[in-house]
Amino acid sequence: MKRMELMANRSVEEEIINALEVGIGNFFYTLLPVVHGRGKTQYRLGTPTWPEENFLLISYLHDRDAEAAQSVVVEIKNCFPQEGIKTFFIDSDG
Repeated sequence: MKRMELMANRSVEEEIINALEVGIGNFFYTLLPVVHGRGKTQYRLGTPTWPEENFLLISYLHDRDAEAAQSVVVEIKNCFPQEGIKTFFIDSDG
């Protein structure tokens, strides 16, 4: 089992969630709809100076579903290459 943590600009939230729900049967997740921070190239702080914001999606997936999720995310990243979509998988005991 793997814990998936996905962070991305809120502008692509709906596309990512819809694609994961279609690509993985019974896709369950926790969504933190507004996340602020700094990445390699820019800040996303929700302020007048740095107005953009991210979201964080967390899901626990069986290994085969983690592979499917990674494929879905790669497709979305190809459609939105400037949105800084980052995904991390961590081994989990479930």
